[in-house]
Amino acid sequence: MGERPHLRVADVFRSGWKAYAGAHRIAVRPAQVARHMMECRTAALGGRLHRCDACGAEVPLYNSCRDRHCPTCQTLRKQRWLEQRRAEVLPVPYFHAVFTLPHALNPLIAANRSLLLGELFGTVNWVLQRFAADPQWKLRGQLGFVAVLHTWTQRLLPHYHVHCLVAGGAWDAGGGVWRSSHSRYLFGKDALASAFRARFIRRLESLRARGRLASGGDPADWAALIRRLWQSKWIVYPKATAKDPEQALDYLGRYTHRVAIADHRILAVKDGSVTFAWRDRADGNREKALTIPCADFIGRFLSHVLPGGFQKVRAYGWLAARHKTAALAAIRACLGAEAPTPPPTPEDETAPERILRLTGVDVSLCPVCKAGRLSCVGQLPRSRDGPA
Repeated sequence: MGERPHLRVADVFRSGWKAYAGAHRIAVRPAQVARHMMECRTAALGGRLHRCDACGAEVPLYNSCRDRHCPTCQTLRKQRWLEQRRAEVLPVPYFHAVFTLPHALNPLIAANRSLLLGELFGTVNWVLQRFAADPQWKLRGQLGFVAVLHTWTQRLLPHYHVHCLVAGGAWDAGGGVWRSSHSRYLFGKDALASAFRARFIRRLESLRARGRLASGGDPADWAALIRRLWQSKWIVYPKATAKDPEQALDYLGRYTHRVAIADHRILAVKDGSVTFAWRDRADGNREKALTIPCADFIGRFLSHVLPGGFQKVRAYGWLAARHKTAALAAIRACLGAEAPTPPPTPEDETAPERILRLTGVDVSLCPVCKAGRLSCVGQLPRSRDGPA
């Protein structure tokens, strides 16, 4: 039995784009993302022609689109980003906390994406810093953490939540003291969830009162929504996750550059439909397959395209840009820890060497004979015919 062909999310777009575009009005930003993905690593973007020094094969290597929503382009971006973060990780335990908004908010968020997703980040920071400053939790300082927004379920449906990787301790800048957390869960999840719900609902009511929200319905609809939100169970999941810097970086890398669906989950594209793998958490996290029309898949995927310039990864507390350098030096001094060795600069290695070091992929190895080395022999101009 032969191997399953290597499929990409872009193949689904190429198969279903005409049907989807003919039936929908598409905003500029999602249309740009779709075009980038369909052109990624095709003649449409141009590239370089390489020749093998052993077998003489000529191999075209086409340029990537580098769009942050493109699943094909995330591996190297993720590894570069993590390499930069290596200098910011401390030799302390780390905690993973997930803050999830109720699905009752999905329509309101769809109408106010930048505003309410920004409020989600702000609320998470407010709650965590408030708990860290509360003497009840014995930290009495400021947390440093990275927060990452995800907007999807395994079936690409709306599910707005933020993953946080939190250093296990708080920095008291005034006293020059680092206080380590000795809790298994950082803070109580029920207390976190109650504070998260109260803060976010109050922010919603404030935005509504100031006329900042689009949609939301008439006063009766709004009152019903707020009542439903107060009655809903808001999910916060905090747990210890990493005991050392390398584990913390590995854990962080699972979330920072993840997009709505990875290429490897595309199982088949045939007759206008796509079959993709998904995990059913309600059924013991079992892997299942779902088949839907390509046009429906495209609609689901594009619903997760973020507004231009919106930051999906943010740093808070002493990890925020304006505090980071001084705070890290002071905290390391308290912990008796040395700063990590800085990563190589672009001048220290070639692009293929950097890709091999970061991803383990040897792009200079000939894919035909598997023995020779490729070298660039010419440039390939952009094709006017678009992606193949």
